[in-house]
Amino acid sequence: MKNKSLVMMIISAALIASCAMMPASITRSDGVMTDEMPAEAWGGAAPEAPKMAFESSDAYVEEAGYAAPAGDVERIVIKNANLSIVVEDPADSMDVIVKMAEGMGGFVVTSNLYKTTTRTGVEVPVANITVRVPADKLESALDQIKGLVENPRVDILSEDISGQDVTSEVTDLESRLRNLRAAETQLLEIMENANRSEDVIAIFRELTSVREQIEVTEGQIKYYRESARLSAIYVNLQAKEALEPITIGRWQPGVEAQRAIQALLDGGKFLVNALIWIVLFAIPILAVIALPIYLIVKFFRKRAQRRKETSDTAETAEKKK
Repeated sequence: MKNKSLVMMIISAALIASCAMMPASITRSDGVMTDEMPAEAWGGAAPEAPKMAFESSDAYVEEAGYAAPAGDVERIVIKNANLSIVVEDPADSMDVIVKMAEGMGGFVVTSNLYKTTTRTGVEVPVANITVRVPADKLESALDQIKGLVENPRVDILSEDISGQDVTSEVTDLESRLRNLRAAETQLLEIMENANRSEDVIAIFRELTSVREQIEVTEGQIKYYRESARLSAIYVNLQAKEALEPITIGRWQPGVEAQRAIQALLDGGKFLVNALIWIVLFAIPILAVIALPIYLIVKFFRKRAQRRKETSDTAETAEKKK
């Protein structure tokens, strides 16, 4: 009877652990199912989970702040930015960005400096760098990077800031972690009451599996929170001479060609937008307004025609008399 009770307790703990293990595929805020953490948001591989230790993980989880949320839900958003700019010296500008990131408490993820050849055969440097800075300093960091250019209107080629809300993912992981901790606690209680060696071995195996899941889940939560705490900025630095337009005297045909193409694109965009508004807005509105007017006019025309026919018929009858 005692053995049966012990087996039932082990089975119940295994069921709790398996329920916690079910949401291994995480649903992102955009509804897409994924089995892995997005490594590009971290700038590399996700951090390794801490080494397994065979004692209760309650203290670690509480110290890390993964306890059940109460009250308002904390929004966890991962913000990243991409920037492409033109500078006088990409190498010097890259050094400035490195110092700026480190001064803000961030770090360099990757950096690359190489040379490319222009159409005129001149070698010019090009640099790519990815840094991480505190999320609350992202705007300040972008302003400092854009301050490296000479003419912001021309030398900032592109700028993109993206955000991913991972609050639901972290909430699901924390719920899963609580279930795993409950299973771990129950298995520890069962192990204390086990007498037979085969029962102890079975419980030990189940406890090892549960603790592995706890470590993985803790690592995923830590990864998401670190990614939200530090924003990644990718910067492409191009030398000004690489984009220098062809100049004849004071005439710049390359610039004029770009302006003409841009004007053509703007004109085409205006015509397409106008066509869309005409088809989807103007025509339905005119149809709603014009149809009643058309029916009313047609009704009065038929009525006038009938009166005229009646009058003509009457006049014809009188003449015959």
